[in-house]
Amino acid sequence: MKQANIRNFSIIAHIDHGKSTLADRIMEQTHTVSERDTKAQLLDDMEVEQAHGITVKSRTVRNHYEADDGQTYEYNFIDTPGHVDFSYEVSKSLAASDGAILLVDATQGVQAQTVANLRLAKQNHLVIIPVINKVDSDAADVPRTEAQIQKLDSSFENLDMLKISAKTGMGVHEVLEAVRTTIPAPTGDKHAPLKALVFDYMYDAFKGIIAYVRLIDGSIKADDDLLLMAKQTKVSANSLGYFAPNMTPIDELNAGDVGYVVTGLKDPQLVRVGDTMTSVTNTTKQPLAGYEPAKSMVFAGFYPKDNNYNELKLAIEKLSLNDSSFHYTLENSEALGAGFRCGFLGMLHLQIIRERLQDEYGLEVLTTAPNVTYHVYLNGKTEPMIVNNPINFPEFSKISYVEEPFVKAEITTPNDLLSEVMKLAEKHKSTLLDMDNQADLIVLTYKMPTSEVAYEFFNQLKSVSHGYATLDTTALDYEVADLVKVEVDINYATVDALSFVVHRQDADKLTQELVKKLKVAVPRRLYPTPVQAVVEGKAVARVDIPPLRKGATSGGKKGAAKKQALLHRQGVNKRKSAKNTSDLPQEVFNAVLELDL
Repeated sequence: MKQANIRNFSIIAHIDHGKSTLADRIMEQTHTVSERDTKAQLLDDMEVEQAHGITVKSRTVRNHYEADDGQTYEYNFIDTPGHVDFSYEVSKSLAASDGAILLVDATQGVQAQTVANLRLAKQNHLVIIPVINKVDSDAADVPRTEAQIQKLDSSFENLDMLKISAKTGMGVHEVLEAVRTTIPAPTGDKHAPLKALVFDYMYDAFKGIIAYVRLIDGSIKADDDLLLMAKQTKVSANSLGYFAPNMTPIDELNAGDVGYVVTGLKDPQLVRVGDTMTSVTNTTKQPLAGYEPAKSMVFAGFYPKDNNYNELKLAIEKLSLNDSSFHYTLENSEALGAGFRCGFLGMLHLQIIRERLQDEYGLEVLTTAPNVTYHVYLNGKTEPMIVNNPINFPEFSKISYVEEPFVKAEITTPNDLLSEVMKLAEKHKSTLLDMDNQADLIVLTYKMPTSEVAYEFFNQLKSVSHGYATLDTTALDYEVADLVKVEVDINYATVDALSFVVHRQDADKLTQELVKKLKVAVPRRLYPTPVQAVVEGKAVARVDIPPLRKGATSGGKKGAAKKQALLHRQGVNKRKSAKNTSDLPQEVFNAVLELDL
């Protein structure tokens, strides 16, 4: 294919604006997929993507388009997620693109992730084609949506915007023509030293690591000796090809192409997303700038539910191989044994990983309370202790002060819901930085603790706004905060996996709420079981879980022997509490997960 006839582009949109449906129509109208193989959400092939109706992982597809000018064009389309948790996947896709289709739902208008993804595209200096979707819907308000898009960027003001229905295919041909006429062809030199961006990868048990590449300069042929510049790793191109959408082998990839290279590497640590791939014999002098690796925002512990540690270890390893934004380390809990400390981009990412473990590997895991990373300064120390696991939070007597991370949260909401949204934001310890109008929407900018945003804030925002308000966050800095560690004792034994860190002002309320939940969730025994929440060595909340049956009278001489026997058993139990090995169901951990931390 001539380089002048290549177009590399992505579709960016807010969640549920029809991006995956438009991708289906593009593949249909370019005859990339046969009518027999056509199905809804074709690129969203994971069970969790189908179940939630969202895109989780970026996909790339090569389409051959017969244009109105009589020529055939190579359209390398890179799919992107729309949820705020997966903006890292969007940044990877945009780095390999020359242009982007900005898709906006005519029934919902411009929303937070629309703005955030547009900002990412402009940072990558991409040509933007705004497209209004769902114009055939009864609820569509095309003039309002068009006005909102025009206010996003001055270049959109006098633009005749494309209006389509991705569901029916109306207007999709015009979009394909706009890609040809608006998005520039890649500018690379086929004869220059090889310079290719590794924008993603996947792991195959037989083929090893398969790198997704966008060639900037040069070419790759099968069996070429290649070099990954970040760690100076030498590999051989065992085979190469492109996605259509399945893997299709070819003999050569040239400047401007998007495809894959089978490296044969078995160690994923040797490949870094954003790395530069070049030739061993003709090495490029300057690597590509690449981009920052994914940073985990939420941490939680995963423990095997049925003592199947080895199966869980294997499953987590495989998931991390095919999800570069999922990180894990080994950890051990006194109550739950060996497990894993996992890092996620957000709470939805955590939920997706849990569901993938269940759907793909048949594993159920015990999940501890999620938390963020804290900087703990100890007495007499100048360097902070980095804590992303409450189990490792030091004793209060050793702590000088603690810093917690903050984010800048941009909330876009309709004007009539402004009061409810602001009340919710204030409840979550946020500071209003700015308020701006965007068409008939209000954009609120808050400075907010990451811990407040990381858990249920997004769901609560959807609830109070009836689904109309949207959220976009960017990391800011660390600031001093008054935080305490809450430990939970069950039957006088500390269950370290139930520990969590909260603001001191919330400790009393949350601990009282927690012990009430645990009274129902913790399995009952033959004797009363005390449950206590401990803060800085003091029990601040307690309940006693009643026994399975009464074995002693409440008073009087008649049952004195039974009562003495019961007290004796309690005393023995308390002395042996340090070796408490009771099995705890997921409901116990859900009691912490469901707290409004």
